[in-house]
Amino acid sequence: MGMNPQTSLATHRRSFLKGVTAGALGVAGSHWLSSPLMAAAKPQYRGPNVILIRFGGGTRPAEAVNPDPNKNFAPYFYNVLAKRGTLFKNMMIDSFTPTVGVDTSHGQGTMYLLTGKYEKLKGVSHDPDFKKKHPAVDLQLFDDRFESKVPNFFEYFRKSFDVPSHQSLIINSEDRNNEEFYTYSLHAGWGIDYKCEALSLYRYKTWLLRQKIAEGKWKDKELEKKKQELAKLEKIDFRREEAQGQIPELKRFWERWRAYYGDTGFVNPRGDRLLTELSIRAMKEIRPKLMMINFQDCDYVHWGIASQYTRAVAIMDEGLKQIVAACDADEEYRDNTIFVVVPDCGRDNNSLCDVPFQHHFNTKAAHEIFCLIAGPKRFVAQGKLIKSAVDQIQVASTVGQLMGFKSEHAENTVLAPAFA
Repeated sequence: MGMNPQTSLATHRRSFLKGVTAGALGVAGSHWLSSPLMAAAKPQYRGPNVILIRFGGGTRPAEAVNPDPNKNFAPYFYNVLAKRGTLFKNMMIDSFTPTVGVDTSHGQGTMYLLTGKYEKLKGVSHDPDFKKKHPAVDLQLFDDRFESKVPNFFEYFRKSFDVPSHQSLIINSEDRNNEEFYTYSLHAGWGIDYKCEALSLYRYKTWLLRQKIAEGKWKDKELEKKKQELAKLEKIDFRREEAQGQIPELKRFWERWRAYYGDTGFVNPRGDRLLTELSIRAMKEIRPKLMMINFQDCDYVHWGIASQYTRAVAIMDEGLKQIVAACDADEEYRDNTIFVVVPDCGRDNNSLCDVPFQHHFNTKAAHEIFCLIAGPKRFVAQGKLIKSAVDQIQVASTVGQLMGFKSEHAENTVLAPAFA
């Protein structure tokens, strides 16, 4: 490009970052600010909102970035939203280095997006110190639960700016309990003090059961049974956050959810439609400034029916359209929100597989994804298609550049063509 991308970005975003970014970056590198006494020193956040939508459960470019309308199952994404931003057609999960051990799966891909770093990730039950720290935990339960050794972009954001935890938010699927706790890392000086919050049906069920016990809905043997159910739900969170109850803002959110949808679970949407509803309600009621929505219904293709995958892509596309419309209708989000749409992993294109669209075999197609960065033209270049190869771990540092914080442990090259 002939210009340093960070310099270019600073030039075009000076109107809202002047006097904020410099102070924020100084704060981000100062571990002594983990002290609550120093929290007031952090600046208020005045940049754009960012909503990262994981086109998840693994999505191939062939079904989403395809000019053939008969083969594209994400027409809103490709034909409408892409005009409002920059589409990277050839993003790769690019490390084939054996010592790194990059996996093309959902939890790993989500961690790469969050941290901007490829790590050799193993479930926490493989950690030799885990059993010592959590002697009462069933190790099998956490065989596919990952904890990153480097901070994620939520931690960078909250350490840089004075933003409450509920305004940095993950929206998660009820079928992905192993991804429920990516709210903070194990990195010294970061971690729980800068965590984000999570909304999911698991969180609602846990809150609701605890609430009904407090309301005295059951007695005697039935009460003991319900207490055991609650303890089982709480054990899913080995870090014991859920056992302490959720923060007041989330409790009020679930109170309103319950008043509208009731207790049964038969009324509220399910699957990725549920995540769309949670996201739109969160924008109205919690006002997140940084949000990650982990769609995942594409993964039902493992049951062996190809249409389960293609229909799931269409459902994500419908959800994306609804979320963007909700932003456009809201004065605080309209013209001040950037969307980052990117899969967690790709899928195999081997038509001879008994079960189509696999992603666990580390084939080249499973490494092939895409990324769209869309938003107001003062932030994002409009209507651009980038065909050159870029890397999945560039997403985290790009989010940092867009919001004005430094992702110091992440891959430090950004997706520069997207910047206006």
